[in-house]
Formats: sequence, structure tokens, C-alpha cells
Amino acid sequence: MKSLLKEAAKPAVAGLGSERRRRRRRFSPLMLVGIAVPLVLALTGGALYLAPRLTGSHAAAPANTDCTLIVPFHPLTARGLATPYQLVATDPARGPCHEANPDQAAFVQAAVIDPATGRIAIYNPLVVDRGQKPALVPVVPQLPAGGIVALWFGFNGENLTLRSSGGDSLAEGHCVNGIRGSLFGQFAYCNAPAFFAAANQAIRAGKLKPPPLGRARDGLPCPSVRDFALVDQDQSDNVTTAYLVTRDGRTAQMTRHAIAVLQHAQPQVNGSDNRLLALGLDGALGCTPWMAPDLADPGQMTTALPLNELQAAVWQRAPVALVPNGDPMVTVAGHPNLAKLNAYRAGVDQPQVRDQVFASTTLYCANLLAIAPLRLLVDASLTKTRPSPDPAAANSLFTFLAQRFITTFEADGLNCTRLLHVPDPVQVQRTPQGVAIAATINGEVINTPLDCNVNGTLVVGCNGTATINGQTCSLMSDRRTHQIVVTCPANTRQ
Repeated sequence: MKSLLKEAAKPAVAGLGSERRRRRRRFSPLMLVGIAVPLVLALTGGALYLAPRLTGSHAAAPANTDCTLIVPFHPLTARGLATPYQLVATDPARGPCHEANPDQAAFVQAAVIDPATGRIAIYNPLVVDRGQKPALVPVVPQLPAGGIVALWFGFNGENLTLRSSGGDSLAEGHCVNGIRGSLFGQFAYCNAPAFFAAANQAIRAGKLKPPPLGRARDGLPCPSVRDFALVDQDQSDNVTTAYLVTRDGRTAQMTRHAIAVLQHAQPQVNGSDNRLLALGLDGALGCTPWMAPDLADPGQMTTALPLNELQAAVWQRAPVALVPNGDPMVTVAGHPNLAKLNAYRAGVDQPQVRDQVFASTTLYCANLLAIAPLRLLVDASLTKTRPSPDPAAANSLFTFLAQRFITTFEADGLNCTRLLHVPDPVQVQRTPQGVAIAATINGEVINTPLDCNVNGTLVVGCNGTATINGQTCSLMSDRRTHQIVVTCPANTRQ
């Protein structure tokens, strides 16, 4: 596999050709956070909240969605981690980039593992506008001797380019921004394969033990970032980092000290699937995300992309969702590219492939269809009263997840409707402003043991029961098979 990755691992530099991907399903940066059975669900979303928008001048900056991060000297050292990354427009003619603008914000997340003990800690380096001083000087982390550091990047715009600060910080950091001539888009990483190699060695040696996923309130296993109940068209992207932004547009690390000192600062977060899991779904389902010590805020624990990937690698049961070849982040000019796919997978500790068939988007879509709509249905009573991660897109966590599935399944995403030759099983009702306020699931659920009239209409309420042909049926999880079972009175069966 080394030869496969050699070309892919060449650092990206300013001027690297970027692509407009066909999808846009991101969180709004407002967020603080075989039997074919027809299934119908109509639920109106519940609580709505709005996180405050920034009121400073930077928040109204032109939405140039292609920005560059200048990587500091020695990025894998304590001093390098504490040196702010600088945000600048990739093409200044398209307008400036400002970290305080939620549509342009970039985020950095670091993890360090001590190979001697297997212990992992997290540190979130700060991003500032080029030439700007931070609102508070970043904390210098205490790194273990011999610790292996890696970095992951997220972006709320379209295309994020990494640029060296001088010397060659990209090469020193073993940074990967895509393959030569083609960016990933919102994602990048530095030294991630080395970190994951050390972490996996520690797991094999019994020094590092990712916690089990646990059991959710619905009786099913808690989801992971490799669960088809959670993933979308570009899984394993972006980070859980959050910053504070002051009224004058300066930024600071999100720590207890900074919150106390910068009392009017507002949070700025990365619209990420990792954040959706750790701060959205886990809370709704009664699950607990894996956390590690925060080196910027001693005594506190925090979530992180690498923790999610390591936990999923150990505990996610089959079928396991891995980045498919149709993910827009790993295509080139809309076509699958094996080098880019493997480069991306290397950054999130997923298996390398030598043939596109082993990363089939059609198979990915089939698993998505078989698993996601039913889990969405079952969990509706838990998610419909939870706030939406993006109030401009949906009015509850339930309707947000439904809209997210639609974006993934249809032509603007993976185009599963074409690949599988089936209609989208999920539909949403929207307000004139485009906010999803209700969702209907009316499609095929594959390989699910439903003991009832397969030609009936199943309407699921919020109490774990189903009404089929006028009869009340129970909706339960089978703890042995980890599937959902609907049990109906005998007179409803055919």
C-alpha cells in the first residue's frame, strides 16, 4: 500500500486546483451543537433554538468559500500547536476570509498519544485572521516525551487549502490536503497515519481500550461514525473543535478561563458529523461519547475526531460504513479516484483498497437504505423534541436528520436513487422559507424481521407502538439480532 499512498501524500500547497463539489449539506455554523414493508411516519418537529449570530463587521463579510490556512513552524511540537494558524483568502480577488465569519471559519484539532502508556490527549490549536492577534494567548500544551502528534482540519466553507508558513511546515508535519491537483475540500490532516499506527499498536498491546459504544434508549447499539444509521455522503469529515469569537472579531480557544474572561464572546463551531454524533445524537439516545483530556483546559475532557474513528474501528458491527468511492471529497472532476480515496482513508484510519469495487458506492447506498430510514423511524420519539443543529434547515433533530438523509440519497449527494433504481424513502415538508418541519418515511426497509401485514401501512407514534390496519402493534428491539421487530395481533397478518 505504500506505493498507493506515495503520490497521494504529497503536501498540498497554495494554488492547488480546487473543485466545486455537487453537495452542500453542512450544519449551519449557528449550531452549538428481506421484507419490503411500506413505512409511513409524519411527525412535526419540536423545540427550536437559535444560537446568536455574531454582530461584528466580520460576520457580514463576503462569503468567499475558498480559504487558506497557513500552518505554523514545527506544527507537531508544543510551540507549534500553540502558535495560531492564520486564515487568508486563497484568491483575494474573490474577497477576504475571516475566522469570525461562520461561513468561512476553519478549525484545527490535534491529538497526541504516548506510545509508552497508550494514553491520548486532545489539543485544539487556534485559528486567527492573518496578521491578527488572538483574543487570548493560546495555552502551550504539555506533551509527553516521545508522544506522537497528529492534526485534523475542518472548514465551514467549500475548499480549504493548507499553506506552509515558511521553510516547509507542511512537509515537516506530513500534511495531506488531497492529491496533487485536487483538494479534499473541507478536510485535511497532518501525521494522522503515524498517530493511528501508534494507537492501534497500543490497542493490540492492551494499553489503550476504546470504550464500548453502549446501548441506546431505543435498545439498539449506540451509533458510531461508521454506523449507516449516522453516516452521510461524506462521512468522517470535519472536527469537534470550538472557538470563542469576540465582538471585534478576534478568536480564542474554548476554555473555562477564556469563557470567564471574554464574557461577551460567542462560540464558533465546525459543522461536522463528529459533532452531530457527540453532541446531538448521543444526547438524544442516552449515549456517551468517548472523551480524552483537553490539554488547552487542564482538568477538562473533550471529544475528538480520532477518538470517534478509533472507537468505531473496534466496536462498530457489520455492516461497517467506510468512505465510498463516490464521496465528493474523494472524486476528481466527479469521477472516482483510487489514490485520492486511499489518501483520505489514511487520514481517518480506514482500510486501503486496491480496487474500486471494494469501495462501492452502490453497496454503500444499499446499506444506507437498509439501515438509516428504520433507525430514523424508531428514534423519532427521541429526536423530534431535540433542537435542530441547523434551525435554518430544520426545526428539530428529527427533521434535520431526515433532510440530511435526502441530501445524501438523492442526485445532489451520492445519487443512490439512480444507483439502486429506487425512489427516496424519505420526504420532508418545508415552510416557504425552506425549513423542514415534518418528515415522512415511505419506502422499503430491507432484511428487517417485521411480523405483520407486509402490504399494510405502518404509522409509528411517539410511544413505541405501531398502528397497522387499525390494530395496535408493539415496536421492540431484538437484543440478540440487534434489529427492530414489530409484533402485531394475529388478525392483522396475512
